[in-house]
Amino acid sequence: MDQKKDKDAQHEMLRTGLRQAVKAFAVLSGVGIYLAVFVGICLFLGSLADTYLLGGGSLGKLTGILIGFPGAFYTLFRQLKHNGIV
Repeated sequence: MDQKKDKDAQHEMLRTGLRQAVKAFAVLSGVGIYLAVFVGICLFLGSLADTYLLGGGSLGKLTGILIGFPGAFYTLFRQLKHNGIV
């Protein structure tokens, strides 16, 4: 009977560990997608600024990237902190 309890406890620990791994994978996948989309939108807006406001060049794209990365990291940190992950 004691061996059965040990075996059940081991199976439960494995299930809990697998659940945590899947949750971490889902969160980190979402973080990566969010970062790519946020920076992509800022890059696109910078490209539009280059085309219509600045008359060519790459200053708008560079500005979009320089605003996109810190903005994405800041909002990601806030979201993760709000969810209790950080």
